[in-house]
Amino acid sequence: MPQVYKGTLKKPRTIGEKITQAFVDFVEEVNARFSVHGNPPVYDVNLFPWAKKLEENYPLIRKELDTVLAYKDDLPAFHEITPEVATITQDKQWKTFMFCGYGRWSEANTRQCPETTRLLREIPGIKTAFFSILEPGKYIPPHRGPYNGVLRLHLGLIVPKDRENCWIRVHDQKLHWEEGKAIIFDDCFEHEVHNNTNETRVVLFVDFVRPTYFPANVLNWLLLNVAYFSSYVTEAEQNEKAWEKQFYEKVKA
Repeated sequence: MPQVYKGTLKKPRTIGEKITQAFVDFVEEVNARFSVHGNPPVYDVNLFPWAKKLEENYPLIRKELDTVLAYKDDLPAFHEITPEVATITQDKQWKTFMFCGYGRWSEANTRQCPETTRLLREIPGIKTAFFSILEPGKYIPPHRGPYNGVLRLHLGLIVPKDRENCWIRVHDQKLHWEEGKAIIFDDCFEHEVHNNTNETRVVLFVDFVRPTYFPANVLNWLLLNVAYFSSYVTEAEQNEKAWEKQFYEKVKA
């Protein structure tokens, strides 16, 4: 039985951390009970009309992705931006190009992909968005997100021809990406990813606020806005800005 990592955050140690975690666990239960679209591992994309617009504009997004991939070797590994994901990835095979992290937008990166950014800014409750690039052979072990206040979308942008060997398992469902098509799931269910092919896989990765009824919507809003000021988020923002400074100075040279 493989080890399942619950999120990427450190286990609570102090009394304050334990109280915070207990509150997070409570809000998770409320979110699941008062979720507008239920609490399945994988959602019907048609429940989110804005996702259709992303699919329809796949050619625009793909065109801007191609300009980014011209510098693929210079892109940061995910754990270099967000250190806590080192529990599930520590190599250079999972790279990112960040547009928005936990509600903090990248001015430099969004300028490089204006059409993608325009579409992203229309997503209700968007929290995080980036190009997620998996190199051939990359495996991400079973894990689950730290908090169910958001749902996750993957829009297939580049999918290996051998689709059967490039997949994501969410709970008991094994899914395969398709170029120009979206999947939406709850990352708090156990999931794992394997690009067991000799080609690169790229998706547009988006986290957005889970639609909930009262009182979950109020509690979720509170928790997500507190998280905005956490050390995890500010550290990731600092890492991203440091990479951008180095990268764009190199590009201009």
